[in-house]
Amino acid sequence: MNPPDDWFEGFELHRFEVNGASINARISRQVLGVPPRRALLLLHGFPQSHAMWQRVAGLLADYYFLVMPDLRGYGDSSKTPGLPDHSNYSKRNMAHDMVLVMDQLGIARFSVCGHDRGARVAHRLALDAPGRVERLCVIDVAPTLDMYDGAGLSEPYMAFARVYYHWFHMLQPAPLPEIMMGAHHPETARAYLHAKLGAWGSAGLGYIEPWALAEYERCFCNAEALHSACEDYRASAGIDLEHDRASRARGQKVACDMLALWGERGVVNRLFKPLELWQAQCSGRVTGQVLPAEHFIPEELPHETAQQLHGFFG
Repeated sequence: MNPPDDWFEGFELHRFEVNGASINARISRQVLGVPPRRALLLLHGFPQSHAMWQRVAGLLADYYFLVMPDLRGYGDSSKTPGLPDHSNYSKRNMAHDMVLVMDQLGIARFSVCGHDRGARVAHRLALDAPGRVERLCVIDVAPTLDMYDGAGLSEPYMAFARVYYHWFHMLQPAPLPEIMMGAHHPETARAYLHAKLGAWGSAGLGYIEPWALAEYERCFCNAEALHSACEDYRASAGIDLEHDRASRARGQKVACDMLALWGERGVVNRLFKPLELWQAQCSGRVTGQVLPAEHFIPEELPHETAQQLHGFFG
């Protein structure tokens, strides 16, 4: 399915060779004679790509220089095999990818917003490169370590495991999860993708534009992408937790101001106390807002999302 003529109008596709990976990104088009705008890095989550930002980007384009990459292992970025310790898919390594992309663009200071997995990369980026990040926004997540440890759960851990079952399924050793998700059967992979997108969104898949869904199907429903996604989750259940525990042992916190957004009908709101958990991990000012949505907030509520981001970053 071909996207409409105004699909990411005013943006250009670029490839960045960084950190042993090829990172695909869509960025604001440079316009001669127009004063530089603040840089804002937007990071997508699972099982999507930068396409999830299309409507939000159109609403923010006049105010920010937007950088929207496909994370390592997603979209049209590199989908390399995972290392034995999964370190090439650690949030630290994926955050380093993003720092190097911004380096190649000549951007020293920037704000960052991440949804889902992108929020976990953004969190690690703010911890590891505090001098680079001006402000941080995370959408519909609580800190990874707290979620795995069950900190602040308002219901028994079984409730979390039931709705976030993929966290525990995808971390299993390769290749069983990949096979079960459809690595060798594109239609099975497509059914899995639709199930994940539909289970966490409002009105089934109706909140996703058809051309965005076609992009997710194209990029996700193949063996390399499924393996990369599993490596992302294997890293989160292993080396990422090691990094998080080490950061907490050192008393390391996010230094900049922070905004947390989460969905009223989502799992994070039902099972956790996201604002309190993020306030405990940030030495800056932390504000939060619950929005009338489920999980895929930027696509369910693009205008409200853009308004929240502009109110915070602008």
